[in-house]
Amino acid sequence: MSTDISVTETLDVKGENCPMPVVKTKQAIDDLEADDVLEVVATDSGSMSDIAGWADTTPGVELVAQEEGDGIYTHYVRKTE
Repeated sequence: MSTDISVTETLDVKGENCPMPVVKTKQAIDDLEADDVLEVVATDSGSMSDIAGWADTTPGVELVAQEEGDGIYTHYVRKTE
């Protein structure tokens, strides 16, 4: 599945387990400008719900999309403010 999302930066957290994908996503998002999109590439299946839950409860971020394939979980998070 391919997306037409304009990615500003990619964060590779493959091999990291909960809570590190969310912790590192938050750190990376803090360094971006409004409307920038962070692509997060993970191998932890729990990151699907963890990053979605974090984005839902965090002001200033929006989960744009999530993809899963071949043991890789890709998340697209936009900084909204």
